[in-house]
Amino acid sequence: MTIIASLLRNAQLPDSSSARLDAELLLSAALGKSRSYLHTWPERIVSSEAADTYAGWLERRRAGEPVAYILGHQGFWKLDLEVAPHTLIPRPDTELLVEAALELLPASAAQVLDLGTGTGAIALALASECPAWQVTAVDRVEEAVALAERNRQRLHLANVQVRASHWFEALPGERFDLIISNPPYIASEDPHLSAGDVRFEPSSALVAGADGLDDLRLIIARAPQHLMAGGWLLLEHGYDQASAVRELLTASGFSDVGSRRDLGGHERISLGRLPC
Repeated sequence: MTIIASLLRNAQLPDSSSARLDAELLLSAALGKSRSYLHTWPERIVSSEAADTYAGWLERRRAGEPVAYILGHQGFWKLDLEVAPHTLIPRPDTELLVEAALELLPASAAQVLDLGTGTGAIALALASECPAWQVTAVDRVEEAVALAERNRQRLHLANVQVRASHWFEALPGERFDLIISNPPYIASEDPHLSAGDVRFEPSSALVAGADGLDDLRLIIARAPQHLMAGGWLLLEHGYDQASAVRELLTASGFSDVGSRRDLGGHERISLGRLPC
């Protein structure tokens, strides 16, 4: 006979800032209950089936597999999204992109493009906040396109169109009021690639050449051909890349170039406007 409190106490996950949270998320999912249930009823007996499921998930987490991949979903903005190992796990830092986009454009009709959409997190968050926006979400990975479309359908967001495209390749002649992207931006030799949850995420969505700027260079160079006059380009990048990204934006003719800081104080996103 096993009780909730005992299972949590004996989780034996590696020490980290999220170890307790990880254990609670896995156990609440195994039980089909909320995390508050675990604290309200710590002496409740857990079925052997649920205990076995939880034990298996703990083993996967001890091996380093992200909780989001184990459970198959992750919260982002106000949405709960299906995730899978062929896409990045949406992270809180990326919500800064959503906040900035909502500040840049009015809620009235606008055409928005999300490049490298992955789970669809950015596109779906924007579409949920601004029903008048028409959002196009593209990704070159077939499985990611299918996943983003499943998330779109489950969230009943008719103002999003999910399409297959490697950056702008399948969008000849199309222009937008806002182009937004969280592209790969990690340098190929960055030691972080072999540590933590990142080990389990697709390298194609993380790595961008020797300095991590290859995809950012491409997007910035080609974006003017796909922006309306006065349209905005909004990009996430590495904590130490803001200066380089601002230089690229300026060199490509963008005005109102700037960067914004995340909760940790790092310049995490940069933006520029195509002159009218």
